[in-house]
Amino acid sequence: MNTIRNQHFEGERPLFESHNLRLEHVTIGEGESAIKHCSNIEARDCYFEGKYPFWHVNGFTIDHCHFAVGARSALWYSNHLVMRDTVIDGPKMFREMHDIRLENVVINDADEIFWRCSDIVATNLEIHDGTYPFMFCENVRIDNLRSDSKYVFQYCKNVELHNAHIVTKDSFWECDNVTIYDSHLDGEYLAWHSKNVRLVRCHLLGEQLLCYADRLVLEDCTFDAACDRVFEYSQVEADIRGHIENIKNPTSGHITADSIGSVTIDENIQPPADCIINIRNHEK
Repeated sequence: MNTIRNQHFEGERPLFESHNLRLEHVTIGEGESAIKHCSNIEARDCYFEGKYPFWHVNGFTIDHCHFAVGARSALWYSNHLVMRDTVIDGPKMFREMHDIRLENVVINDADEIFWRCSDIVATNLEIHDGTYPFMFCENVRIDNLRSDSKYVFQYCKNVELHNAHIVTKDSFWECDNVTIYDSHLDGEYLAWHSKNVRLVRCHLLGEQLLCYADRLVLEDCTFDAACDRVFEYSQVEADIRGHIENIKNPTSGHITADSIGSVTIDENIQPPADCIINIRNHEK
């Protein structure tokens, strides 16, 4: 493997079609497509400022690097990435990629990141600001996600989260096969129109959560006092710890809680309209 150290590149495609290359303390300045159509690339302690630096790259490691605001859309159409201890300030990262491994990564502009990506495994990932992270992603596993971005995880399949703290709106819409453990989920309209969503030991905040859901499961979950109109038109199996303020028109299944403020069953309930709702050890 060839090594380039302590150099500055800029302009159009300065390292085009490089292979088996290690970059150390390299700066990619203004310009476009610095590392395009490349393979087996290692970058450590590098600074990226120009646009589109990693496109059509097969097999690369990015370690202790910084992507500035100008390095927008930096990682597209590439596969087999390992990224560690890196800060990203540019938007629209990670597009149509496969096999992504992340550890200790902070993304400060999460606008349209991770679109149509598959096989993502991440530990200690922070994403801030922006809209629609993880759109159309498949096979995602994240341990310790911190996110305040809007509209996270739309149209995703096969997602597993552990120890997540998510503050958002309209999250997990039209997803299929999502499991979330030991997490804090804050936002309205959680998991609407989704299938096979399972929440385990999660704390939920927001209004009109978990509506229009098919095969929804909650295990040992808790709800904030302000949550209302929960489970409308959903097929649900829910074991709720503590109090839930309002349940509205669940379609079928079973719901058990320690206490329930109110249950709304009105003329708009959808068939089979046979959900059994219990206060623990007592029929409601």
